[in-house]
Amino acid sequence: MSKTTPATLMLAKSGVPFAVATYDYDAGAERVGLQAAEAMGVPASIVLKTLMVEVDGKPACVVVPSDQEVNMKKVAAAFGAKAAQMMKPVDAERLTGYKVGGISPFGQRKQVATAVEEMATLEDEVFLNGGQRGLQIRMRPDDLVQALGAKVVDLIR
Repeated sequence: MSKTTPATLMLAKSGVPFAVATYDYDAGAERVGLQAAEAMGVPASIVLKTLMVEVDGKPACVVVPSDQEVNMKKVAAAFGAKAAQMMKPVDAERLTGYKVGGISPFGQRKQVATAVEEMATLEDEVFLNGGQRGLQIRMRPDDLVQALGAKVVDLIR
């Protein structure tokens, strides 16, 4: 498995401190983030999932702990929109350049507005997808927010 992806290249180029971790990706897993946490032996609350959404028809990205569910009304409010919905997987892959199960908020083909769940910023470190299935990026939440220029808001139920 290559540990070089558009996500890791973007972080390295911008000087953001990070490390990579790998795990055996299970294509049959019902919830990829939970499977990643279990495979790496870390709490699911520090493994973040990257979700591509549409807010009032415009693409956006939300990053939340893998053991939580997003609240679409809160997502819409975070972006000053009236409605939010999950993006279709094929559209998310086309927009980001990554495969579902490997979508990273970093190094996407087209950078979109991003929001990070506020609970994630309370952790010492977090893991999030590194741009391919089975590759995780480990970093400080403050660095995550700064690198993405993300909003920090309540996004979960």
